[in-house]
Amino acid sequence: MALSILKLCVGVDSVQDLADWQAGRLKQLKKAGAKPLLTHVTRMTPKRRDEILDGGSLYWVIKGYTAVRQPIVDLVAAEKQGVPHCAIVYTPELIPVARRAQRAFQGWRYLDPAAAPPDLRGAALDAPPELQQALAELGLL
Repeated sequence: MALSILKLCVGVDSVQDLADWQAGRLKQLKKAGAKPLLTHVTRMTPKRRDEILDGGSLYWVIKGYTAVRQPIVDLVAAEKQGVPHCAIVYTPELIPVARRAQRAFQGWRYLDPAAAPPDLRGAALDAPPELQQALAELGLL
């Protein structure tokens, strides 16, 4: 089973904010003639690479709730100011998931497949984020 990564999405208020920011980033990269890839650069390189690349996703925590995921396509070496880092490369596809409360943490965490929130489908996807949050808090979503 695929292992995923959980990451706080700092400075973003909603899934739509994240989508808008990423679309802008892709546009900047294309304009600069760079390869249009979405990446998140982190100091620590995941040790469980093979499990992550076997279908894992990057789950974003927005405003205290796990809200959306993006499939991970690669983990590549990167460098910032001469210090080795890891770039998590992920698809632009935003897949809404059942909102789950998540305390703040630093860096990223592995997310076991059994603990990952399910993808939202149908009517639950159409509900406003506030309603999704209220239903999640009641254990109904």
